[in-house]
Amino acid sequence: MATIEREFTRPDGLRVRVRRSTRRVKSVGAAWRDGVAVVSLPARLSAREEAHWVEVMLTRMLGREKARTPRGDDELQTRAVQLSDAHLEGRARPSSVRWVGNQQRRWGSTTPLDRTIRLSDRLRSMPRYVQDYVLVHELAHLLADDGHGPLFRSWERRFPRWAEAKAFLAGVSWAEDRGAQPSIDGTGHPEVSNEDGGDAEID
Repeated sequence: MATIEREFTRPDGLRVRVRRSTRRVKSVGAAWRDGVAVVSLPARLSAREEAHWVEVMLTRMLGREKARTPRGDDELQTRAVQLSDAHLEGRARPSSVRWVGNQQRRWGSTTPLDRTIRLSDRLRSMPRYVQDYVLVHELAHLLADDGHGPLFRSWERRFPRWAEAKAFLAGVSWAEDRGAQPSIDGTGHPEVSNEDGGDAEID
């Protein structure tokens, strides 16, 4: 056995992937991967030890997220509130909205428990209406608890250009999946390798 993974979604909506590896002996690691919290553990841990360390690392990761206030995020937070007022009856109020560089397969992600929103910095060079659509999409997750079901869609589609923005993003994804570099972003964005949750030694 080299690596075994399991994935689950917490009641607060946070997606978690637990990765057990025989190559880890005395350390626990954690990192964000496309909006999913990945916790890496030694394979030898018991179920109780696993539960303990998963909780410890998730608490650390969420704490660090709250502490970060990168440049430009204040403007993003203001835009989110304005979009909520314009399209969502002002009911979606995130605690923070920020750009991140570690979401390569997602345009955005939301953690409903602490009401935090993250947007992929790949969106920075895209048209403003596309950025606004992704913001409204993520804000809608603060109002609907049915995933991408009917209630969620009823909120998301209050953004007037939702269909146009979705088509734009689908085109970008199609090009990227085939190895092309869309003209909106010719530099590319390599995978972030640092582990945001850090490492912890265990006995």
